[in-house]
Amino acid sequence: MEHLLGAHTSTNGGVAAAVDLAEKLQFTAMQIFTKNNNRWFSKPLTDKEILLYKDKLSKSNIKFVVSHDSYLINLCATDPEILAKSRDSFFDELERCELLGIPFLNFHPGSHGGQGEKEGIKIIAESLNIAHEKTKGYKVKSMLEATAGQGTAIGYKFEHLKEIIDLVEEKERMCVCIDTAHIYAAGYDIKTPAGFKKTFKEFDDIIGLDLLQCFHVNDSKKELGSRVDRHDHIGKGFIGLEGFTNLMNDKKLERVPKILETPKGKEQLEDVENLNVLRGLIKEK
Repeated sequence: MEHLLGAHTSTNGGVAAAVDLAEKLQFTAMQIFTKNNNRWFSKPLTDKEILLYKDKLSKSNIKFVVSHDSYLINLCATDPEILAKSRDSFFDELERCELLGIPFLNFHPGSHGGQGEKEGIKIIAESLNIAHEKTKGYKVKSMLEATAGQGTAIGYKFEHLKEIIDLVEEKERMCVCIDTAHIYAAGYDIKTPAGFKKTFKEFDDIIGLDLLQCFHVNDSKKELGSRVDRHDHIGKGFIGLEGFTNLMNDKKLERVPKILETPKGKEQLEDVENLNVLRGLIKEK
């Protein structure tokens, strides 16, 4: 089985342009924004844009696409106006994914802003229930991302993700993404073979590996348990090549698409280098 590998890909020039770039860089998986990630809303996608994207994707070697939501969205915001905007914007993101046929919308659970984790988890699930109710019958799934736990961010423990899923009514609409830099900064030691094994046994026991649908493959600029979210190039951070050797050779995780969110320039040539490093870690069977 071949790993599905790629990176967050620029949509500069429109969503279809991301397919061209991903193909040029020989990705088999990609993540995109379907709109400006620093705005609440963008103009609707046109039929022409949607058809062009779908046509290019169908002719490409890309087997997996995920969208990342806007950085402004906080599904458990304490400010009622921000919460309402977040919920509306999240609905809009789901709608855009559905129109494009993107099966997953990845998002950070939210920051509780001092109201406490339990309350934050409850409000996140409530936000998801509202969004799913408004998008009945949609195929797109809401993909919870594990976080580093910076500030008041929820999602730095697998238990947080499990509690959110438990409170969501349409559980079949939920899945999970693990960001390697985030979980390492949150205190999960994936660098050593024993720590890696323990981490994923824990994930399987708490959430279930069947719900793990994507990896964000990033090294961490910060130490284990630092709770600081800073991405680095593969092998250049604290996880190091050891940690990614564990990931690239785990049979149970081979099927899970792996997407880079490491620093890059306009042409994304750094992504090609990082992917070559990851491929080079795969041991021959």
